[in-house]
Amino acid sequence: MTALVVLAFLVAGAYGCGRPTFPPALSRVVAGEDARPHSWPWQISLQSDSSGRWRHVCGGTLISADWVLTAAHCIDVRDNYRVELGKHSLKTSEEGSTARMAHTIIPHENYNILLSRNDIALIKLSSPVTFSDTLMSACVPDRGVVLPHGAPCYVTGWGRLSTSGPPADFLQQALLPVVGRDTCSQPDWWSVLATDKMVCAGGDGVAAGCNGDSGGPLNCQNPDGSWDVHGVVSFGSGEGCDVLQKPTVFTQVSSYVDWIHTAMTNN
Repeated sequence: MTALVVLAFLVAGAYGCGRPTFPPALSRVVAGEDARPHSWPWQISLQSDSSGRWRHVCGGTLISADWVLTAAHCIDVRDNYRVELGKHSLKTSEEGSTARMAHTIIPHENYNILLSRNDIALIKLSSPVTFSDTLMSACVPDRGVVLPHGAPCYVTGWGRLSTSGPPADFLQQALLPVVGRDTCSQPDWWSVLATDKMVCAGGDGVAAGCNGDSGGPLNCQNPDGSWDVHGVVSFGSGEGCDVLQKPTVFTQVSSYVDWIHTAMTNN
């Protein structure tokens, strides 16, 4: 058993967090685009059996070998869930991909569905995954970090390609610059709905905010090249994918570092 633990540690250490073997092809296009295959290897597909078969319902982020971060509003206690990992296309079988049942689901105890407060949840996988070139974790930011206005972050997911269009087959990415809280909380933006535990990004009326479906990550690169998951997709405008002055709103992960650590330690 000790040998297996040491091996797992060495494998995790070899890959680290937030350092994809196949770096994303970053661009400044104003709409979403197909991501480079496996360039966001922490992106997961959360699937439920509510329709009688497994169906993609939300995105999420692998943050350790057996824990996934997603949004609380993605969870319905009546359903069973599984997590697909290492995927680029949701419609084809891919080498290196794997699936795990959700063993334990922990929505934030103070989640408020009406105001989207504390819209964050953790999922413990039925068994740990082995990190590889196509499957690894994102880094979690330090406690209390607040992104500056204009920070270039990327949202990823298999969401709809347009407001009423079909869901994506291949993983999508879209540049969504951060909107500072002073701007996002203005009356003609998100006003009081945008709290200090949220991150706003996009909202220029052009970028394709549909690409990051609920629960998925807001990926922001550190100076050393690694990637942190700074946000969990929470809500946007009901009028469309990316409405002017209505940026996508994310749960700010840095505000929940202690909660994440406690939940993972106790479960």
